[in-house]
Amino acid sequence: MADRVHPMDIASTSSNPPSSNNSGEVIGSPRKPSYPSPAKPVPPPPPGTYVVQVPKDQIYKYPPPENSRRYESLTKRKPRRSCCCRCLCFTFSVILILIISLGITAGVLYLVYRPEAPKYNISSMTIKNFNVTASSTISPEFNISVRAENPNNKLGIYYRKGSSVTVIYSDVDLSTGILPAFYQQANNVTVFQTVLKGSNVMLGSTVKSTLRNEVRKGKVPFRVNIKAPVKIKIGGITTWEITVKVNCDVTVDALTVKSKLVSKDCDYSVRLW
Repeated sequence: MADRVHPMDIASTSSNPPSSNNSGEVIGSPRKPSYPSPAKPVPPPPPGTYVVQVPKDQIYKYPPPENSRRYESLTKRKPRRSCCCRCLCFTFSVILILIISLGITAGVLYLVYRPEAPKYNISSMTIKNFNVTASSTISPEFNISVRAENPNNKLGIYYRKGSSVTVIYSDVDLSTGILPAFYQQANNVTVFQTVLKGSNVMLGSTVKSTLRNEVRKGKVPFRVNIKAPVKIKIGGITTWEITVKVNCDVTVDALTVKSKLVSKDCDYSVRLW
């Protein structure tokens, strides 16, 4: 005859410990596993959150496969980078050695030859076809004598083609020309003449009025700009092409072929490259 089963309260069932059957097996809900308490006390979580604790021996981490591919690509690039670094270091070293060598060479040459800058000046200026009363355009012509002095005892100067000479009045280019190409020996003074011609130059009424007043006073100012490419000969060595610029402020007493210089002031600069 089967045993009769009586209903039990849930509260009483949950409060009583689990029973065992005849074979000794425990019947009821399994107990929760006990974990070792952490070394440091864990602060209570804020309300409304859930904390899940997992034992350290059950935590496993597998890196994603793309990380391994990235590591391999980075390891392959290292030799290329190191090779590029070696090339850059070698290049910078060579450039530094060249700069030091050039500096030493320039210093030795300076001590041996003691170079001095050449001197330039305007020795005379005559003028043609400069009519300040003409109502139309003018074509003035200037005949200028340039004095070039080379004070060096061991350096020669090659004046090359491509020079230019310009006469300017009140920011207006009046005439242009060139210098002759020649070689100036050491410790030499050379005076060469150049003819500058202008064509269809238009002067405003204000400029003409100023020119007439300056002619009556006998002081007409002009500016002469000279640009000459040169090469310096040092012993058996010839340097690269250097540009010499000369700017002269000159004043004449008249605008005729018999004009004379009242004053002159020249300065110059050198462009090595």
